[in-house]
Amino acid sequence: MIKDVQNISIEDYNYPLPDERIAKYPLSERDASKLLVLKDNNISSSHFNEIGDFLPKDSLLIFNETKVVRARLQFTKESGAAIEIFCLEPISGNGDYQVAFSSKSPSRWKCLVGNSRRWKNETISLRLYESTSQQVNESTSQSQCQILHAERLEKNDSYSVVEFSWEPADLSFAEVLEAAGEIPLPPYLHREAEESDRERYQTVFARHEGSVAAPTAGLHFTDDLIDDLKEKGISFEKVTLHVGAGTFRPVSSETIGEHEMHSETIAVRKSCIENLIQNCDKTIIPVGTTSMRTIESLYWMGVILIEEGFEERNIHLNQWFPYKERESLPSAKDSLSAILKYMEMYQMKVFHASTALMIAPSCKINIAKALITNFHQPKST
Repeated sequence: MIKDVQNISIEDYNYPLPDERIAKYPLSERDASKLLVLKDNNISSSHFNEIGDFLPKDSLLIFNETKVVRARLQFTKESGAAIEIFCLEPISGNGDYQVAFSSKSPSRWKCLVGNSRRWKNETISLRLYESTSQQVNESTSQSQCQILHAERLEKNDSYSVVEFSWEPADLSFAEVLEAAGEIPLPPYLHREAEESDRERYQTVFARHEGSVAAPTAGLHFTDDLIDDLKEKGISFEKVTLHVGAGTFRPVSSETIGEHEMHSETIAVRKSCIENLIQNCDKTIIPVGTTSMRTIESLYWMGVILIEEGFEERNIHLNQWFPYKERESLPSAKDSLSAILKYMEMYQMKVFHASTALMIAPSCKINIAKALITNFHQPKST
């Protein structure tokens, strides 16, 4: 089975996408976007604010409540060379995003570096009080946050290790990013971030900082639409998957087997696991591929525990684990119950793990019954 999947051609996932067909700016109303519905091999069109007409009344929608951070930093060297640093994931705080964002100076991160060859071994600095009005919020005065330094400690093929330090040092890294950073819009929009993107490139339910891209299917939901869906008997649950820069990268290999899937961190509350177990027989619908990836990863992580034991460890789902030949698989309820057992054994309120799940043809879908999603770039994961 694995070999069959690995031989799938990436070119099969290519299609023409003219730039003029990409919406560079969102509509003034989030839920006014067009909606394409595929059901029973029939396609119809509508608008997103009417999505409740197409959802079964027992639906459980899964939101990803990750929040996009202002992860793109623009430095200028004394020579005038521009250096762009894109924060990917923290090294400080044992890789925990919330710990890293609340940390004081210094803080180390894995980063992508633009114009890397122009950055030698020197420390580069960004004076925050010279930032534009788009970059400094009302709560951050010039006297509070004056300067940010960046020193590259290590350079690898796919990322650099950068240590940030700042003055005054008692500010959190989250406050520094809020003052100095820009929202990292998808590169296919071909435009710079604007003030309006601070609000519109976040979902209305965004809560936990850590993503470098929004879970875009969720951008179409409004508070009023959510209330309308609740009145129709539709319920909601929330998970967290921090979207990494891998979501921006097109697959450059010729086959799926040659592509190394990027890893992303997930965090799921115990109450969510219990809710999924109780509602396994209902129509569980993830909102966006990130929510889909989270709940399907939970299933396979439960399989890992059942097959490999319950010793405490950092659980990581490899991209090929779901494609192994097996005589049988546990039910969704049994697999999720294994995670619940694991959490109770080690007194966990939140299940933290990482996933490189790649959902390709022949990958069995075990929890989701439908999917709400945006369109996706050609040849993207």
